[in-house]
Amino acid sequence: MKYINSKVEKIKFNDFELFLKRDDLLDVDFSGNKARKFYYYLVNDFPGVTKVIGHGSPQANSLYSFSVLAKLKGWHLEFYVDHIPSFIKDNPVGNYKAALDNGAKIIAVGETGYTKSCVEYIHEKVMPKETTAVFVPEGGRCAQAEFGVKILADEIKQWAQKEKKEKLKIMLPSGTGTTALFLQKNLPDFEVLTCACVGDDEYLKKQFFELDENENNHPTILNMGKKYHFGKLYKEFFVMYKNLLNQTNIEFDLLYDPLGWLCLQEYLQKNKLDKTPILYIHQGGILGNETMLPRYERKYNF
Repeated sequence: MKYINSKVEKIKFNDFELFLKRDDLLDVDFSGNKARKFYYYLVNDFPGVTKVIGHGSPQANSLYSFSVLAKLKGWHLEFYVDHIPSFIKDNPVGNYKAALDNGAKIIAVGETGYTKSCVEYIHEKVMPKETTAVFVPEGGRCAQAEFGVKILADEIKQWAQKEKKEKLKIMLPSGTGTTALFLQKNLPDFEVLTCACVGDDEYLKKQFFELDENENNHPTILNMGKKYHFGKLYKEFFVMYKNLLNQTNIEFDLLYDPLGWLCLQEYLQKNKLDKTPILYIHQGGILGNETMLPRYERKYNF
């Protein structure tokens, strides 16, 4: 895979003019924020390593990205999940199916009789027996992720310099907050905005501190004033998804981006007098829409 600098497009959404960093177009198979976070593992040599071990949800974007990484490196992938719903097992689709097609071995810890978490199972039962495996925490939340995110930060700096943007705000929604944190750390002259999609603001702050205790490197967290549960369906999320698609002709993911854009929309409305340009980072994850769209259609009869 040839790593390329993703393009920046100017878009108009709800009468606001913004810039969009198209990390979803980095590569056909290895794109988005996972490609940035896993880039360290892609380009460095790991003598003797034959396997990568990860964990998360059976429909996680990271599962598919891990499977592509393993395929590119010639490694085996073992991905641990709490359980695999029967409807996914019986009708594989989305990230789960794509990962299986790439040779991933997806293991449900709940079926082993183990009662603790996936990560505890990996550390207690799996890694002690592995001598040729590398373990990557859920969603790539580790120091090694900075390697690829720094390249993204450098691309943004170069673009801002070329376009004469002395001030800039960068927006992206967060799961573990890894990408947002390492972006802010490597873009000290710009402000990184984010929102908590998994857990609440306190959870996200905790993730920031575990990666970096220096609060100067922590992004600004935007909040809608409403608690959204990760993976749950919200009508306003689907409406935002459709509005974005209709106005920009660009598809965004249905898990993270709707909340990201809702927060950004509110932020823009509250700060109309602030003319600082905003760059939104499209982090990919579109494959997950294969499972999300039918769920929305069933629930809301769209």
